[in-house]
Amino acid sequence: MPEHRSLPLTDLSDDEKGFREVVRDFAETKIRPLVRKMDEESRIPRELIDACFELGVMGIEIPEEHGGAGATFFMSILVVEELARVDPSVAVLVDVQNTLVNNAILRWGSDALKAKYFPRLASRWVGAYALSEAGSGSDAFALACRAEDRGGHYELTGQKLWITNAGEAELFVVMANLDPAKGYKGITSFLVERTFPGFTVGKKEDKLGIRASSTCELVLERCRVPRENVLGEPGRGYKIAIETLNEGRIGIGAQMVGLAQGAFEHAARYSTERRQFGRPIAEFQAVQFELAEMATRIEAARLLTYNAARLRDLGLPFVKEAAMAKLFASRAAESVASRAIEVHGGYGFTREYPVEKYFRDQKVGQIYEGTTNMQLLVIAKQILGKM
Repeated sequence: MPEHRSLPLTDLSDDEKGFREVVRDFAETKIRPLVRKMDEESRIPRELIDACFELGVMGIEIPEEHGGAGATFFMSILVVEELARVDPSVAVLVDVQNTLVNNAILRWGSDALKAKYFPRLASRWVGAYALSEAGSGSDAFALACRAEDRGGHYELTGQKLWITNAGEAELFVVMANLDPAKGYKGITSFLVERTFPGFTVGKKEDKLGIRASSTCELVLERCRVPRENVLGEPGRGYKIAIETLNEGRIGIGAQMVGLAQGAFEHAARYSTERRQFGRPIAEFQAVQFELAEMATRIEAARLLTYNAARLRDLGLPFVKEAAMAKLFASRAAESVASRAIEVHGGYGFTREYPVEKYFRDQKVGQIYEGTTNMQLLVIAKQILGKM
């Protein structure tokens, strides 16, 4: 009998290859010409968001009967990576939509909620995930946002900060504590529409990087939410948040892999064009070694990220692998983006060349959806708990 051989992690099916090429072409033709303008204006044009919906990348795992692509989680990871290679701001818009919002409803939403919201999320509605508050960052469940049961509906009161996609979103997954006496076991997840009474999108943050991606505060003042808009069931918000963020970390890993790949490609191309001492700087061993280090870090980050995504699709444990992917990929992105500037020399420090933007964009990878220290904590708990 022939020896069984497993496929490499980076080996893609024909469908995956085809979809990746379509997204890559979209990123090059539709997004790249707008990157600088979006960064300067701190916004993604609605026309481009609509184009993302038309491409089918805003509802990748949404079932076909609800207007989505009915594809895999891994496919969404490929999409985020390809978009981030050109612009991480657009990548995180798509990432949050798929790995956090759609994913949470897919796993925890009732049939009625899926039928109501999935067709909109697949075609025109941007989604946002609202967990963080002023007093609950890494301590994610020290929530001050409260929910009160009013019989026929719930009322939510509080403030959320640093909510990605908030500027464009029509639907928000909002975490609030329904029973503070129970601590984190009182946390409940709600689907809140932008037009619900008492709900307001507040100040937009002026950020270092991913500037085109909106990051805003949310203000809820006795916001009226129908009973049927509880996601899962009351008191299950903690579990929903933890499990959704575990998957979201893989998305951030993909974003950082794509970002690093984009920065690397600019550096490699520049090294063949820039001449010093009569020849391209790519012929100097010092530059070759820089490029080799960059490429190796990217490949390692990609393998960690793909592995975590494949495990998730197979229904196998992936918590440790997801944390490792985010941890390593965000560090790799920082290193690669920094080295890309160095390869460009003085030009790399100017906005005339694109690599400085990658350097600004990468830093958030070590902060959102769990800081570097939180990833280390998750990994340590996973490995020590199995000893």
